[in-house]
Amino acid sequence: MTAPLQPTLSVLFICVHNAGKSQMAAALATKYAGDLLTIHSAGTSPDSQVSRQATQVIAEMGADMSGETPTPIDPQLLRTVDRVIVLGTDAQLEMSDDARGTLERWVTDEPSERHIEGVERMRLIRDDIDTRVQGLVSELITDFSGSSSN
Repeated sequence: MTAPLQPTLSVLFICVHNAGKSQMAAALATKYAGDLLTIHSAGTSPDSQVSRQATQVIAEMGADMSGETPTPIDPQLLRTVDRVIVLGTDAQLEMSDDARGTLERWVTDEPSERHIEGVERMRLIRDDIDTRVQGLVSELITDFSGSSSN
């Protein structure tokens, strides 16, 4: 007899194009949390494909986003996830009154403001997102395991 599946917390990462920042955050969260969290990503105005540079620098961390495709925000998903993380200042999002989760904005590093471009720019963005994702995953797993044992 198999044990019943434990419910997991869910996170939706959002940026404008769902081609770089939100995809990187989702790949890193999946790497760190495995199946302990349910991870999604979406864009307010999705591109047609993920950024090659973002895919490259995520692979350097041992995470994979190579098979991902930018997707628009699913309004039903937005209402039902536990945490919504908006990456950067460009993506604008309003949560409906019946949304279950909480909204958080991460104002991420933008190296191009310091004239840093290309792969080096993407690595700096990745490192900023990585630090934030590790903190989020640790917080959610700790909070969830603490509340589910009561």
